[in-house]
Amino acid sequence: MKGRQTACAFTGHRPGKLSWGNDESDLRCIALKAKLYAAVDSAIQEGIEHFICGMAEGCDLYFAETVIALKARYPHITLEAAIPCPTQTDQWSAAQRERYREILAQCDYETVVQQEYSPGCMQRRNRYMVDHASLLIAAHDGLPGGTRNTILYAIKRGLSIVDIPIDSKKS
Repeated sequence: MKGRQTACAFTGHRPGKLSWGNDESDLRCIALKAKLYAAVDSAIQEGIEHFICGMAEGCDLYFAETVIALKARYPHITLEAAIPCPTQTDQWSAAQRERYREILAQCDYETVVQQEYSPGCMQRRNRYMVDHASLLIAAHDGLPGGTRNTILYAIKRGLSIVDIPIDSKKS
């Protein structure tokens, strides 16, 4: 793996907090994916070579797919799946579990943060990502929750942050 100075972590919301939910054809989702693409491309231009993704539904998977797409232009970049526990996808739909497996198959590294689920394993995964990066790309609505906690931890750890605001209001 690359060093912390050339690594980028990501944090963002799951579909339940996104105004479009699971509808990835929604123009707001398409716009977010375009912003993610631009942010990752810019990070690569600035010297980032390693990307760490928490592999949660929603924004995390969008981020991972963005990095995979950019690997065609930048074959030197790497993607790490930071998996909170082996049962992360157990409650997901069959389609989302398949999407996860396809993304995981294209990752360069897999890090399982702990072997069993516990109430704090998602936060441990988030801290692992921040502790191994110098940049955090954050897609969030500013409201309390895991994404905001990750941003606050990244600020405390001195990471640079690329902020991608999103509207979490349901229409």
